[in-house]
Amino acid sequence: MKEATPFRASERLLQDIETELRANVRGEVRFDAGSKALYASDASNYRQIPLGVVVPVDIDDLVGALDVCCRKDVPFLTRGGGTSQNGQCVNVAVVTDASKYLNRVVSIDAKTRIAIVEPGAICDTLRDAAEAYGLTFAPDPATHSRCTLGGMIANNSCGAHSVMAGKTVENVEALEIVTYDGARFWVGPTSDAELMAIISEGGRRGEIYRKLRDLRDRYADRIRDAFPQIKRRVSGFNLDQLLPENGFNVARALVGTEGTCAVTLQAKVRLVHSPSCRVLLVLGFEDIYTAADAVSHFNRFSPIAIEGLDRAIIRGLQARGLKAEEIALLPVGDAWVVLEFGADTVSAALAQAREAHQFFKAGLGGENVTGVVVEEKEKQQKIWSIRETGASAVALSIDPDEPDPIVGWEDAAVDPLRLGDYLRQFQALVDRFGYETCLYGHFGDGCVHARVTFDIRTAEGVIKWREFLREAAQLVVDYGGSLSGEHGDGQAKAEFLPIMYGPEIMQAMEEFKAIWDPGNRLNPGKVVKAYRADENLRMGPSYKPVKLTTKLTFVSPEGDGLQRAVERCIGMGKCRSLNGGTMCPSFRATREEKYSTRGRAHLLWEMLQGEVITDGWNSREVKEALDGCLACKGCKSDCPTHTDIASYKAEFLSHYYRRHRRPRQALFMGRIGQWAPLASRFPWLANLMTSSRFMAPISKWVAGIAPQRNLPLFAPKPFRRLLDGHRVHDRHPNARPAGKVILWVDTFNDHFSPQIASAAFDVLTLLGYDVVLPRNRLCCGRPLYDYGLLDEAKVLLRRAVDELSEDILLGVPVVGLEPGCLSVFKDELLKQLPQDDIARKLSAQTHLLSDFLAATDFQWPTLDAEVVVHGHCHQKSLFGMKSETELLDKLGARWRLLETGCCGMAGSFGFNNEHYELSMRVAEDNLLPLLRATPSDALIVTNGFSCREQIEQGVKRPVLHIAELVLRALKSAHAGHLGSRSSIAGDLTSAPNGASLHRILTDQA
Repeated sequence: MKEATPFRASERLLQDIETELRANVRGEVRFDAGSKALYASDASNYRQIPLGVVVPVDIDDLVGALDVCCRKDVPFLTRGGGTSQNGQCVNVAVVTDASKYLNRVVSIDAKTRIAIVEPGAICDTLRDAAEAYGLTFAPDPATHSRCTLGGMIANNSCGAHSVMAGKTVENVEALEIVTYDGARFWVGPTSDAELMAIISEGGRRGEIYRKLRDLRDRYADRIRDAFPQIKRRVSGFNLDQLLPENGFNVARALVGTEGTCAVTLQAKVRLVHSPSCRVLLVLGFEDIYTAADAVSHFNRFSPIAIEGLDRAIIRGLQARGLKAEEIALLPVGDAWVVLEFGADTVSAALAQAREAHQFFKAGLGGENVTGVVVEEKEKQQKIWSIRETGASAVALSIDPDEPDPIVGWEDAAVDPLRLGDYLRQFQALVDRFGYETCLYGHFGDGCVHARVTFDIRTAEGVIKWREFLREAAQLVVDYGGSLSGEHGDGQAKAEFLPIMYGPEIMQAMEEFKAIWDPGNRLNPGKVVKAYRADENLRMGPSYKPVKLTTKLTFVSPEGDGLQRAVERCIGMGKCRSLNGGTMCPSFRATREEKYSTRGRAHLLWEMLQGEVITDGWNSREVKEALDGCLACKGCKSDCPTHTDIASYKAEFLSHYYRRHRRPRQALFMGRIGQWAPLASRFPWLANLMTSSRFMAPISKWVAGIAPQRNLPLFAPKPFRRLLDGHRVHDRHPNARPAGKVILWVDTFNDHFSPQIASAAFDVLTLLGYDVVLPRNRLCCGRPLYDYGLLDEAKVLLRRAVDELSEDILLGVPVVGLEPGCLSVFKDELLKQLPQDDIARKLSAQTHLLSDFLAATDFQWPTLDAEVVVHGHCHQKSLFGMKSETELLDKLGARWRLLETGCCGMAGSFGFNNEHYELSMRVAEDNLLPLLRATPSDALIVTNGFSCREQIEQGVKRPVLHIAELVLRALKSAHAGHLGSRSSIAGDLTSAPNGASLHRILTDQA
């Protein structure tokens, strides 16, 4: 097979292409260094710098971009979600991103069970739309929340439910395509009469069909003999779809061609019945091989998914302290198989699962098999999360002497009935080469994924890797299998396709490619005439890790330093999911790759390499991408690899602003902890400056505040001064003496909403705690991180640790109210003072109020109320919402936790004039519409100051802190037990809709 050579373009040609694209494309044309860096990598081992990037606004725009590239004779590549693992969506080409605008589900016909989709439509978007009719699109890769239909068609993707209805190829009915030279038409199954008519019409379409017919006739018998007869044959082109017995289906012949033959504009895809009720049976085996031996037993019960995984992933998660709750759901074993059963009723699905469970309990499917039936949807999702993200979570080695497990040999497939024997021989091959691996995959279809500890960073390691790849390919062929059973060939497998198909079929595939793309300009170097597996490696022998001196200390079980931290991102793209979790609110609002966790991590990686982004810490490209980061910390928990962009942002800005002037917002919003105590001495004057009709516009302009924002008002007295004259309450009759606790009152709850601090103080006192405040006013410095003021933030933390040290050493807990501030003690403190034992103890002894109250042994009164809860991002990321809901359960409240991401305010982010529009787009994406639909008598609860501001200003409704809600419950049970100051806090909790809590506090004082 001929090898590929990279395209080379002169500066003049690049300028001509960019000029022509700008003149002919209505969408976004990007030839800047940042865009090239963003699209140089995907989820594979490969990296190729594109010529430029185009983001078309519609299908005609995509065709227009292709036309320009054809006239200029330059390579062209369409890209979807960028989650390919074999290098399909990186190339030296003009790369078009269809995911931002070409993402519609055009139509769904429930009667014919046909949907028409654009190439950038996300798999889950189609599935969610189809569920309204009781239908689904069966192929669902683990990346179903962000992979696009165009990418699935290009790679012939599968997923867990392919046992139910096949691969993507079996679910494509027709495609509208355009060739590199501009011929645009629909393709699909073709009868003999239709074929003759198309050929008779002539033109480019007729020429293509004539040549395809002739190709079929020359190679038909060889295709029948050479193509493996297994479910998961994904490698190579689907030449078998041109055979008469398959209806000369040109659409399905193009599925899996990875953008090398034509560009998909629209697709008609098949929908199937979606069982509305699902139940899991999780089986535990002594090893992965005996689990694979049982495939025939699994199939007899007709599950709709059969997924297996071995102990390596589970042990890796445990070694990192991850997913303990999820792992606890698995039965005893060293390998597991998840069987999903689907039906239209729970009882029917449950009956199927129990029947299978009894079969295995009786020992009929093998000895020593354990099992558990999982009916609850929440637990099912937790188990699926292990399968979908577990391998990514252990993608970096914790052994410094062991290479990282990578995707250098993924997703081979064999006959499912031979899977056990194949895995034994594959493991023997791995052992002989001295590698380690984890095995998991789609056992029902005989497709197994393997993350192997290949050393591709040294020349010797690459030579050894290539030897392994050749032997692994031969092993698969010996078992009648396919080199790829799901992810396609791209560059990673293409070199070894001749082992699978032989020279004659490879010649046929090259001819097939030439019929469509004679100039080899569509995604060249992939599948046929391909690059070698060891070319274009992102982190190959030429990769040079950079050692930097940083202000924050980046330490993890997988290695230390910023370079290693940035390597955490392996490109799997969960940050591009539009639903669920918190991560990347700016991406959800804009669908901009640079605003995803992956995009920002890739830019930082490129910055450290210095090839495309050459300005280092002065990079405007990195600064622009990070400027849209809300520092929500969602990636720290939602990202399977825990890529921590908020910390990287703070570190980058600390260096960037050494040579660039900090924005004026840094003085007003970043240093609020320093000037707020001064302003609170004259609250009437501060409020006049920020809220009066004449002065507010000027003050906002000076401070860089969005004119649309209302600034919070200073309370007449901060909490510390209110506390001086406060009568300490007696302990609640149900409470017992509980010891000393330090109440951490942050800047916001001290100066702007002291009623919350007051409520917390009273609640803790009533529960029997001896509540104390630090002797002096302390600050965590949270807003300083948004502007890279790390040195100043470190001074504040040093002061806090020193002042609290005596109590910390005695084990006194610290309880706080503001998740953003408390998160500093859980996160930044350990990066600022990593060697300080007291700092570590302080971090461990810091509790969010709701967590502390939920763990308190107390007989809580019942609160008769409807409660709607929005979780602050830092609370969800670092503390979780479990204790919040447990506390609400103990109070007997009827609660609903909103499935919302970030509110969009994110500390000072939403107040910033430059961020206002993005802030509101984030809020309107989910949170504010949900709250507007909430009954007017429901109580809205959130613990974040910025969240309350966004909600109050966005929907004009009062918002409570959990402290106020708990105090309301205690007051309702024991009226008159509380003193006057607490009644102020209590009155505030029942403020009328649309009223400002801060104004009410001012008026009542």
